[in-house]
Amino acid sequence: MRVPTIKLQQLTIFSTLLTGGGISTMYYLIQKYHKLALEKLEGCALAMDSLGAPPLKIHNIHLHDRDNRIDQRTAQVKIPLTGSRTGGYLYTSSIRDPDTNRWSVKTAVLRLKEGETINLMNPPSIAKEFTE
Repeated sequence: MRVPTIKLQQLTIFSTLLTGGGISTMYYLIQKYHKLALEKLEGCALAMDSLGAPPLKIHNIHLHDRDNRIDQRTAQVKIPLTGSRTGGYLYTSSIRDPDTNRWSVKTAVLRLKEGETINLMNPPSIAKEFTE
């Protein structure tokens, strides 16, 4: 049984558009969501100082990474970033309020390449670090 070439072309175009649309939508949602987590990072002087930021460079989020998941109510994103001293990953999770349709950050943890971990939801102050 032969399938006409025009039908295969139409199927290919349809599949490409459907896949591209799904990936674009997911990437848009991740980019929109990760701004909340970056605000938490920028608000933590210890984390910014540990990275050597500013300047802070946020790298592309890898959609194929198993740490990145988004559904209707929850989101988990691993954001690669670097400062002038070191780099690391910002691990975040958020929940969406179904009434207001807004996201709120539930956890935000910075893990530096050297192994240091900073909880951005309850960060230690810089003064504590220098006195200990």
